[in-house]
Amino acid sequence: MTRTAFDPATIAGSDDEGEDEFKAAGRRPTINDVARLARVSKKTVSRVINKSPSVKDDTRSKVEAVIKRYGYAPDPQARGLAFRKSFLIGLIYDNPNPQYVIDMQQGILNAVRGSGYELVVHPCDRRAPNFLTDVRNFVQRQKLFGVVLPPSVSEDERVAQLLTEVECPYVRIASVAFDAPECMLVTHDSEGAAEAARHLADAGHQRIAFISGPSTFKSSHERGRGFAGGLAERGLELRPEYRREGAYTFESGVACARDLLAMGSPPTAIFTGNDEMAAGVYKAARDAGLEIPRDLSVVGFDDSPLAERVWPPLTSVRLPIRDMGRIAAEKLLERALDKKERTQDDGEVFPKLVERRSTASPDPL
Repeated sequence: MTRTAFDPATIAGSDDEGEDEFKAAGRRPTINDVARLARVSKKTVSRVINKSPSVKDDTRSKVEAVIKRYGYAPDPQARGLAFRKSFLIGLIYDNPNPQYVIDMQQGILNAVRGSGYELVVHPCDRRAPNFLTDVRNFVQRQKLFGVVLPPSVSEDERVAQLLTEVECPYVRIASVAFDAPECMLVTHDSEGAAEAARHLADAGHQRIAFISGPSTFKSSHERGRGFAGGLAERGLELRPEYRREGAYTFESGVACARDLLAMGSPPTAIFTGNDEMAAGVYKAARDAGLEIPRDLSVVGFDDSPLAERVWPPLTSVRLPIRDMGRIAAEKLLERALDKKERTQDDGEVFPKLVERRSTASPDPL
């Protein structure tokens, strides 16, 4: 049979034969339909979908034109069966901060868009007795290609060992390196906390408090260590009576701040382990009749959208959470494509203090 030349413009033009066919049958096009309409083999379509470099440019163009014209979308589970591997990336998290999780998901979705891979999410509780069994069942049930692990799940060596046992690739996001470079994204939380400490010390504060996240989070310890180190650089000490442990939640920020502000010599500045707790400090200060920053300076961590929604806008340490999710997913995709070298971001990000209007010099005694 002689094949006529294929013009991608035809697919994008007025020829509605294929569309009419799918509408009449009440179905979406399959990979076989794409192969037929593009006049190539099913294997070639698969190679185009998987961005194989072995496909010629003109062939790739006509297959992509058919896919765009008829709205073909590969089914991840069907692809997994055909290729004996999954096209699903999992996000396993135990994090009480909903904004953090949303931003992490968005970053991962930005990375996988157009790749044929999809995201599935799995919240969990590290304290639950069936935690590891739950993670194992999720990974095996979904037949995941790989997993992104944000804090605090990323800090659990048992999870990394489990994923290694079931041969599921993973990338851990954490404040310090726990694993091989290809499995890690390091966020250097301590450096951002140190910058917050220097900022408050340079403003003239001496009675400075710290509300940490849960002690089960490595990030809590790293942010506390960095904050204490930054104060030490300015000749100050993070005194034990000015330390409180929160839960990375608004409510815990309120409770801890009320306790601190009720002291005989209350702090003139409070640094919190995240922005949710900082918002709780705002409420406690208002309830106590204090004005921010005239009576109390506040610095948060993460620089989430909340930082610009409170009044006055919150000075916060920016951690690029969406970028973190994107970079972690890209590291997984590079394994899928068997890339030997990273072509984009490497395995670390650095926090940066964003100054707004929640800090000022303390009133003289």
